[in-house]
Amino acid sequence: MIRRPRHPTRRNIGALAMGAAAAAALPLARARADAVADFYRGKHIDLVTSASPGGGYDLYARLLSRHMPKHIPGAPPINVQNMVGAEGIKAANHLYNSAARDGTVIGGLSRNTGLARFYDFNNAAIQFDARKFNWLGSPQQEIGFFIVNTKTGVMSAAGIKGRELTISSTANNSPSSIYARMLNAMYGSKLKPIQGYDGSQACLLAVERDETDGHISGGSSAEFRGRFEPWIKAGTARIIMAMGKSRDASYPDVPTAIELMTAPDDKQLFEIAFAEQVMGRPFVVPPGVPAERVAALRAAFDATMLDPEFLADAATAKAEIAPVDGATINALLDRAYTAPPALVERLRALAK
Repeated sequence: MIRRPRHPTRRNIGALAMGAAAAAALPLARARADAVADFYRGKHIDLVTSASPGGGYDLYARLLSRHMPKHIPGAPPINVQNMVGAEGIKAANHLYNSAARDGTVIGGLSRNTGLARFYDFNNAAIQFDARKFNWLGSPQQEIGFFIVNTKTGVMSAAGIKGRELTISSTANNSPSSIYARMLNAMYGSKLKPIQGYDGSQACLLAVERDETDGHISGGSSAEFRGRFEPWIKAGTARIIMAMGKSRDASYPDVPTAIELMTAPDDKQLFEIAFAEQVMGRPFVVPPGVPAERVAALRAAFDATMLDPEFLADAATAKAEIAPVDGATINALLDRAYTAPPALVERLRALAK
């Protein structure tokens, strides 16, 4: 009996086509990786950080400089350069307008840089569009806390509604004051920021001394947590709210401000405000860098965040690692800058 040749089914044709496409793409991917390695071999990368030497931002920059090179094709060493000025604006302007656009310069920015023009769009000193940076990511995401002295009798977020409470703060434009005004407008609280304290530690000391009823932080470093956590254990203070896009792993029962909002617009306002928290300690590549080098640097950053040697080094330095990738940061900024104009104006007014 003569057997007719079997005709391939559509599924088989599709599978064969996908396999052929993948096989064809593999040499191209290898060629691009080789091209990136050829470019970086024998070169070095300058990491321009907006932080002063010895601070938290500088610590993360130097951790990255020690461990990221081995994950970059060609293994270029990374040299840290500090460029301090104008609350991080000087470094951002340099990276956007003057730095090389070939992948030999990356930047470490302040977490408020991304929304600098959002809040102060008429400021001529801001000479960059944060959305056009290629964000590599951040090794840390910040979560702030609303801490109250238990002498106030407030034991949960619901207890601040209609209640006059004083909040220690550094300045009118600090997260402590801005978040207090936002809660007053959207949650029905009557918080009164007491401004002029010199940093977060001084703000916590004010709570400890009963100078203020509480404090709302924009972040929570290891030193910050080390100061208030004994109060929580002793029952002299309580955390009633997390100021971030997600709950803190150490206090999983404490709701975020976003969760407590009932109106969709109010939720979005806090989501925009908390974009800075998610950005944590962000690193960027200037606009205009070839796409294959941006992709290689992003992949290297992500790999570094999982590197056991990096994680051990960070643990020794007491640097918290809770990374966020660059695509997430770019998406957050796009959402903020494309928010409805009425919503934007409302948040700007509360931030003044």
